[in-house]
This record gives sequence, structure tokens and C-alpha cells, in this order.
Amino acid sequence: MSFDLSVIPNKNIVLAVTGGIAAYKSAILVRRLKDAGFNVRVVMTHGAQAFITPLTFQALSGNPVHTELLNPEAEAGMGHIELARWADLLLVAPASCDTLAKFAAGLADDLLSTLYLATKSQVWVAPAMNQQMWAAKATQRNLNTLVEDGVHVIMPDAGSQACGDVGLGRMPEPEDLARQVTQYFHRAQRAIAEKFGMLAGKHVVITAGPTREAMDPVRYISNHSTGKMGFALAAACYAAGAKVTLIAGPVSLDTPNGVHRINVTSAVKMLEISMQMLDEGCDIFIATAAVADYRVAEVAEHKIKKTGDELNISLIKNPDIVATIAQQQKRPFMVGFAAETRNVEEYAAGKLVAKKLDMIACNDVSRPDIGFASDENAMIVFFAEQYHMQKRDLEKASKQEIAQQLVEAIHDALHHEIAPV
Repeated sequence: MSFDLSVIPNKNIVLAVTGGIAAYKSAILVRRLKDAGFNVRVVMTHGAQAFITPLTFQALSGNPVHTELLNPEAEAGMGHIELARWADLLLVAPASCDTLAKFAAGLADDLLSTLYLATKSQVWVAPAMNQQMWAAKATQRNLNTLVEDGVHVIMPDAGSQACGDVGLGRMPEPEDLARQVTQYFHRAQRAIAEKFGMLAGKHVVITAGPTREAMDPVRYISNHSTGKMGFALAAACYAAGAKVTLIAGPVSLDTPNGVHRINVTSAVKMLEISMQMLDEGCDIFIATAAVADYRVAEVAEHKIKKTGDELNISLIKNPDIVATIAQQQKRPFMVGFAAETRNVEEYAAGKLVAKKLDMIACNDVSRPDIGFASDENAMIVFFAEQYHMQKRDLEKASKQEIAQQLVEAIHDALHHEIAPV
């Protein structure tokens, strides 16, 4: 069965496989979900491993398979709580009669049942069992409980079964399940667009990633920024109805859908393009880029040769992009970022005033769980005095979620400004 799937990047699916002959379909489902652009991690119950091996799912998903609740190696890295937080969707396919009963009763005696209770993500179950087991009053009672708890139940198909019976109980085909999952996220994206359609008609310019300041033809000065936060903000602003221009330093990230990207390397070039955007009309300027503070005074024409134990290089200060833009006569709404390793709030509040920003978001990049390379972040947002808005604490979440909260903060500031006397 062929169908068209639009790629939905950066969505995480935990596929849980329980005991049943339909487990073989789950292997195909992993491939279909990966083809659609999802990140997939697989959880297997002991019963599932009697029908298909974890190695199969590891090869198809490209990730280790999780099988034990109390696994020392897993707990040291991505334990069951982290796995629960990672998931945007927990899909149980096939879902055995026993698993449905555990979920309904709130048991937590293995990895999957614990994961079910620990996750805040949407949970889907695709029951697969003998037609008489499906029709049993206890099973239907458990299903009703799960529906009341907010679980989405994918109805089984009817047909001949492995046991020889004919009736309801067959797990839907992998292509159909993949289609349903994709449509769910498409609907969710549309809902986000409706909810966060707060920047309609605005032109948002975002700087993201590091800059590289050349020393010679092969060496440069840079930093650890990956650009993930800026790219997440670009996607969130576009979803909020804005026209988005993303000025990106050297990063290996895909351009978000609908976003116009301009690649640059140095701080000087990033400022040049930023000034051009002002001339073209910019309503909101978001400076997430980790711009190098200094550049080499004289870039060597040829590779610098090793001549001794020390190398002295003269550095000169780079332009302060966000402060320069903020000083322009027709300045946009200015959003700065402060990535600090100590005294985070103090430094951020100082930058807000010194650079004449409207809003600043700060985070502690010394934390290993929300540093430059992390997929998660936690931020504190400060506003200029004229907005009469208290600071906001954005608790640890995916950078996509943080980006959506920042869009909301920008919207609120734009609509709550009280002009200074």
C-alpha cells in the first residue's frame, strides 16, 4: 500500500511492542515511521521477545532497544523517566490483552507499564488479540477505562487470525498506523499554528549558531553553539504566522519549513546581512547567535607554520550585533539571548539595560543537561521596564517547547507595552 507522507522532523516516538504474533508488523512499522521522518525508540516486553528479537528493532530504528526497568546501563544514560520525557507519542503496537489490563489497573511492574504512568505524552494503543479475548467483558471494561484516562485506542481490523478464528482482533497494517500517526502530528501542528498565530503579518529576523573568525586559510576561532535554539525559534515564529528570515552561522541543521535562510560565517558578515534586513523591513529581531567577541586583527594569507612553543595573535573586538541593531532609528522589537556559566540572571539583566533591549532570555550553559549541544533548554526571560511585565521562568523542556513559550512572551510584550513618560 503506497501513500504520501510529509516529513515531520524532530518528533520522537516510543514504539512499545508487546507479546503477540502481530509483533512482526511492528518491525515494518518502525521502518515506515523512520521513512516519515520520526525519531523512533523501541521498548519490548518479555513476551514480545518470544516472537521477535531486540536486534531486529535496533537495526531498523538505529537506536538501542529498551527491555528492562532496572537496567544499570540504561539508568546511567536514558532511564525510564528520561525515556518518558523524550517521547512525543507513546505508541503500543501490538497492545496485548495483558498490557491493556496493566494500564487500566495502574500497575507498574515492568518497563512499559512504568513508562505509561511516567509519560506526559499522548498514548496510543493498537490492540491485537484473539477475537474472543477482544470481545471479553473484562477487555472492553479495560478499554473504556483507558479511553476515560485519555488513551487513544486504535480499533483492530477484522479478518482471519493466526489461531484460525475470524473476527475483530487483527492489528492494522503498518502503513495505516504510520499514516494515522503522521496525520495526528499534522493536526497538532495546525492546532499550534492556530494557538500561536500571534505574529501574523510580522517579519522576524533571527540570528543563530556560532560565527567563525579566520586566523588563516585553515584555522578559525569559534564556539560550541549548534544553532538548535535559533532554528527552533524560526520554526515557532513561522508557525505563529510570521515571515521569518534566519541568518545562520556555520551549522549542520535543516532549514525549518517556510523559513528563508541566509548562511554567513563571520560576525562582520552577520551584522552586514542584519542591517540589510532592517532596510527591507524588520518588526522583530531575535539574536540567538553566539557571536565571537573578538576576531584576528590580521588574517594570515597562508597557513601559519609552527615555529615555537608560543603563538601570539592580536585580536580586535567584533561589532556587537544586537546592540548595533537596537541603536538604529527605526529599531525593531529587540530580543537578546544570554548564555552564561555563572551569575546568569545578574548578567542577563545587565545586558537588557546596557544594550537597550526589549526582552532577553538567559540560560546556564554550564549545565550539561541544557548546554549548547542539548535538545532541551530551560530559560529565564526578562523584559524592559516599560513593559511592566514580571520575569518568566521557562522550566526545562524541549527546545521546540521553549521556542513556543518565547513566541508567547514576545506576543505578550508587544501587546502590553506602556510607553515611557
